[in-house]
Amino acid sequence: MTNTMLQPSFQQSRTIEHLVQGVPTSDGAGVKLTRILTGQALQKRLDPFLMLDAFGSDKPEDYIAGFPNHPHRGFETITYMLAGRMRHRDNAGHEGLLESGGVQWMTAGRGVIHSEIPEQEDGVMEGFQLWLNLPAQNKMAEPWYRDFANAEIPTYVNPDNAKVHVIAGSSNGVTGAITRAVTEPLYLDIHLPAGSTFSTAVPEGHNAFIYVYRGAVNVEGVEVASQRMGIFHNTAEADGVTVTAGMEPARLILVAGKPLNEPIVQYGPFVMNTQQQIRQALEDFHAGRF
Repeated sequence: MTNTMLQPSFQQSRTIEHLVQGVPTSDGAGVKLTRILTGQALQKRLDPFLMLDAFGSDKPEDYIAGFPNHPHRGFETITYMLAGRMRHRDNAGHEGLLESGGVQWMTAGRGVIHSEIPEQEDGVMEGFQLWLNLPAQNKMAEPWYRDFANAEIPTYVNPDNAKVHVIAGSSNGVTGAITRAVTEPLYLDIHLPAGSTFSTAVPEGHNAFIYVYRGAVNVEGVEVASQRMGIFHNTAEADGVTVTAGMEPARLILVAGKPLNEPIVQYGPFVMNTQQQIRQALEDFHAGRF
């Protein structure tokens, strides 16, 4: 659905703290991707977010083998498909087909084993996978899963003709497909015509970043080029974000969330609060208790 936005309401726009260039890598059965958010330093700085991968290719050999069965515990995965078709199956009995413009939201909780396999033999496959940490009190929750088709993602257009898909949280009076009480994630996909401007409120204290995947944008005098993450300062009283496209149309995601301020102990696909919990996760996985 598409709505016309309300006027943004905030006192001060955030500025860019620093820029990050992702690292080319592969995962699963050889899927080529760019890892943008990874490592302890960025995980701490962008708490509650743990990882962001961008994938995109029109070469089947870059993606066709997909991600065969693998485990997770202790966090949520959000897969946003810009283009392509991906089949999800897991050992909790969930199955779904993620298609262009759709979102797959999975809570691994106490443990799930799933696969993500392309359901196409050629063409473009492009999108993002974001890992969102779970608070300690919810890390052993029951696994949960849902697919959201493109038509189910609330969308609005601002007065500058920017089109905004609200995947999570709330922006300019439009509530997204998903809300979370503790981490309060905001996840927007923003399509900006050349020279246009977009603004939205972002709560003080929330960690926030943008990732530009088409064109370039300007944030308070700093250019964020294509394939760059811009991390926002957490300046006191800065409770909003404004971005402006350059001479060409631009597309970007804006992500923000309330930090958990809890220990992060990660071992591959397991993210817990202590080393003992990681040892328990490994023991449970190998014993078939996921």
